Amino acid sequence: MAVSNTGPLAGIRVLDLSSVIMGPFATQILGDLGADVVKIESPSGDNMRAAGPMRNPGMGAIYLHLNRNKRSAVVDLKTPQGRHACLELAKTADVLLYNTRPQAMARLGLAYADVERVNPKLVYVGAYGFGGRGPYAGKPAYDDLIQGMTGLASLYQQSSGEVPRYAPLALADRVVGMHVAIAMLAGVLQARSSGVGQQIEVPMFEAMSQLVLGDHLGGQTFKPPIGPSGYARMLTENRRPYATSDGYVCLLIYNDKQWRSFFDLIGRPELANDPVFANHTARGEHIAEVYRFVAETLIGHTSEYWLEGFTQADIPVSPLYSVDDLIDDPHMQAVGQLVDLQHPSEGAIRTPAPIGSYSKTPLSIRRSAPKLGEHTREILGEAGLNAADIDAMLASGAAA
Repeated sequence: MAVSNTGPLAGIRVLDLSSVIMGPFATQILGDLGADVVKIESPSGDNMRAAGPMRNPGMGAIYLHLNRNKRSAVVDLKTPQGRHACLELAKTADVLLYNTRPQAMARLGLAYADVERVNPKLVYVGAYGFGGRGPYAGKPAYDDLIQGMTGLASLYQQSSGEVPRYAPLALADRVVGMHVAIAMLAGVLQARSSGVGQQIEVPMFEAMSQLVLGDHLGGQTFKPPIGPSGYARMLTENRRPYATSDGYVCLLIYNDKQWRSFFDLIGRPELANDPVFANHTARGEHIAEVYRFVAETLIGHTSEYWLEGFTQADIPVSPLYSVDDLIDDPHMQAVGQLVDLQHPSEGAIRTPAPIGSYSKTPLSIRRSAPKLGEHTREILGEAGLNAADIDAMLASGAAA
């Protein structure tokens, strides 16, 4: 795939030691924006290579999406030659990302102090479970555990009486991955202006806590508390797609004008003066009753009836999509949000497009997700290793 790099981050090099989803998602964002992402993999490869579906071993669907616009080198960091190669690569990089625990990086001889000695301008970013100053420092963490510990799983139970459950996507990995991408960019900007890099920590627990508490700190915002935690509108049982007589619609009647239009639509204009519905504050204080009224009203007609009626009344409404519906959505197709590609080894695939439109530095998918170690020789050569050194690493298993 030969596409020129016109992205706004062209000229920034990222040394990516991360795996699975959170770190690779962060570097995918930077790669889409034009950064040169060098993916360092162990001899066994990124675990997401093995997560199906797949046409060929080691090239799972999620791996293909997360690792486009990257090059792959296999370097065994547990060997002296592998550590040396990594430090040589660090000399050429603007930012290094890892998502193992800091103790593991120290055991490899790749702690910040080790890397700073060879490149004082490098931004050294660790993305892992818990901040190093707290009692959970060093504990393992995965998306499911973080969703549970930050209250996200229990919010399902609190809002609907269901058993606690996780969001059916890698929500923590991807939300925190965006924080990681921002942190890497912020570090590079500072380093380029000051000439000095720094060590940055992006912990999952704290980042997802910010996400949850931003909505649900509620009355505990104030000291002493003036009420319980929780955002009532988010927690009411009927804040969900509304059932109609033949399906579901997604609806948000929000401001006073929209509520008056709704009451006109259902032939109940007098409700606009009811104390429960009179204004935003009143509706918030009676939010369970308000949402229950809407739910009981919508069950009386078809989805098509409500979609047409709410659209004419200028009230925000949409159909309820499945993932397959989303793939086939005409707007998605018109804006090219799914891109068809010809992968060198996997054949015809489609992948979500880079996000955003840049008038002077357009984004692109320049590289298909690499096979394991596809660029090992190329990358080690760029780090200054000669052909004999590279052959020796390949022969010993320190590279592959």
